[in-house]
Amino acid sequence: MNEKVNVRVATPSSSVEIPSLSVVIPALDEAENIEATLMQLQPARRMGLLEVILADGGSTDNTQALSLPWVDQWVNAPKGRASQLNAGAAVAKAPLLLFLHADTQLPDKFYEAIVNAVNEDLAWGRFDVDLTGRHPMFRVIAFMMNWRSRLTGIATGDQAIFITRDLFSKVGGFPSQRLMEDIEISRGLKKIRSPICLREKLITSSRKWEKQGIWRTIWLMWQLRWAYFWGASPDDLVQRYYPRAH
Repeated sequence: MNEKVNVRVATPSSSVEIPSLSVVIPALDEAENIEATLMQLQPARRMGLLEVILADGGSTDNTQALSLPWVDQWVNAPKGRASQLNAGAAVAKAPLLLFLHADTQLPDKFYEAIVNAVNEDLAWGRFDVDLTGRHPMFRVIAFMMNWRSRLTGIATGDQAIFITRDLFSKVGGFPSQRLMEDIEISRGLKKIRSPICLREKLITSSRKWEKQGIWRTIWLMWQLRWAYFWGASPDDLVQRYYPRAH
């Protein structure tokens, strides 16, 4: 069994003992982005409305040092987004979970948007997404991501999935696979309840498209999704998505 180390590093100065929302952030060498992501959570955190949990997959940069002052729990988890998300959720205190990528900026009043939208024990959803890049094609990509999500009922991690703890437990958390964990959990969730598709837009990094090329990345994404739809193993697909990470 993989060992997990949970460290309580801060406590919000509030009389509220149990927050309404637990924000789980998986991270691996995110020193460049993590402070900006954490800063926007601090006003609600100081009010005791939410707790912040960083699930680190073995960062070798300054991710831990930069994040410790701004999180409630830092969790050492086995590398892999699904295992990190599940490890963070395992120590979360709130009845509502938000899974947030380390390079993503939530919209203003994100807390109110989530809490107002979720009024049942078995509910889940996500935000619309926009991308940081200036190239006009990024607007098209974001539009297609949001449109496809509404059409299929499938959410991606880039859209910041939120889910009640009861529903998260009902579907067994994120599946233990190295890629497409967001697609797979969405499949299970939508069998129980359709997602709440919030139109408020978060902003996520376009760094992968910019680094690998816009059209090349679009083509790769569609290839991987199509292969997965037809039963390809996530372990095989991850070697195509992260060719040097296996």
